[in-house]
Amino acid sequence: MAPEPRTWTQELKRRAGNLWVLKMLATMGGIAVFFYAYFWVMHHPLSAVTAMPVTWIDDLVVFSPQSFFLYASLWVYVSLGPALAKDARELAAWGAVSFAMAVIGLGLFTVLPTKVPDFAVEWSRYPSLAFLKTVDVSGNACPSLHAAFAVFTAFVLRGQLTAIRAPRALLACNALWGLGIVYSAMATRQHVALDVIAGSVLAGAASIAYVGALRMPGRAEPVDFAQPGSPYRQSEVQTRGGKKEIRQP
Repeated sequence: MAPEPRTWTQELKRRAGNLWVLKMLATMGGIAVFFYAYFWVMHHPLSAVTAMPVTWIDDLVVFSPQSFFLYASLWVYVSLGPALAKDARELAAWGAVSFAMAVIGLGLFTVLPTKVPDFAVEWSRYPSLAFLKTVDVSGNACPSLHAAFAVFTAFVLRGQLTAIRAPRALLACNALWGLGIVYSAMATRQHVALDVIAGSVLAGAASIAYVGALRMPGRAEPVDFAQPGSPYRQSEVQTRGGKKEIRQP
């Protein structure tokens, strides 16, 4: 008798519980190393810093200090990708591609340092954004790694949620969250449209690399012979001589 298929919530819990200690340590360690490298690069550019130009797209996005919380939610959002990785191979693919994306972005920040222009906003009126501007000093603008990681995470989560047959409403929430973070990068005036576009292109390349990494030939998964309904399930047959033989159906 074939086993009953898992519901999407059961599969979600199974994925989240698998290798959870490794996932937690890898995510926390990766974010810590990224921030250290990010701020080091910001203060050690190899050439003069160039201010990014404002385009008509930026004029369409109204300044919204309330979007700061959406902007900050990236670090929760990005951690969902590794948390829902099916196995070590999927986790490794996510880690390798994320690392490559960060290296490319930080490399560009070092060789071609950029910053956002002065938007003439009285930042002291918005404490959260004022703190962000003090720490981030509006550098490391193009490509926007905030947008890059948001788009890449949205792509990864879409694949994971589709694989477990999650409801469409959850897929829509994932897309809206990712798009919201991209929007907040401009609405908080942390980035301009060109930064976001460049970051999205980087995320697109990273997504292609991620799919390629998952499709690479690897070691075959072990067969669970004891699994009910498995075509490989072993059966014992009593022979006339009193010996038992193991046969495969």
